Amino acid sequence: MLTMDVSASTLLMIDFQSKLMPAIDDAPAAIANARRLIDAAAILGVPTLFTEQNAKRLGPTLSDLAPNPSLIVHKMTFDAAPDVLPRLPKGHAVVMTGWEAHVCVLQTALGLIETGRQVFVVRDAIGSRRAESKETALKRMEQHGADIVTAEMVLFEWLKTAEHPRFRELAALIK
Repeated sequence: MLTMDVSASTLLMIDFQSKLMPAIDDAPAAIANARRLIDAAAILGVPTLFTEQNAKRLGPTLSDLAPNPSLIVHKMTFDAAPDVLPRLPKGHAVVMTGWEAHVCVLQTALGLIETGRQVFVVRDAIGSRRAESKETALKRMEQHGADIVTAEMVLFEWLKTAEHPRFRELAALIK
């Protein structure tokens, strides 16, 4: 599938944790785009999962993103694929966001691709401490088969048409 299908997508939020936030380059922009995606997923019925890396040390997911505790997958490994695969609907593509792009986002994307999942990495909703780490991770993920997209691309591909009954609600998320 070349475009994201709303009925065959899962949104995966990687490690948006409180103690990581101060170190992430341009974190507010990534958080704002992540919030848009969470809201769009809720409106359109797209399943959403969150991961937390070593939550005792790195803290919980940011309160701005307010995940339901049942949606959180706790992990200690950098590659979350083994932990999230059992919770991903069969055949769903994974739309990925999160921190840090060059560690957990990268390793999870590669792990999911290895299992045959289609992966869309949302470049304006991921971050690293350093911009060059993020850009290098994006290049590597793309070289191995991930599609690099933006939050706005996700929203409009999920909608498919301006005649979608929820179009105005999603368009409002972009403004």
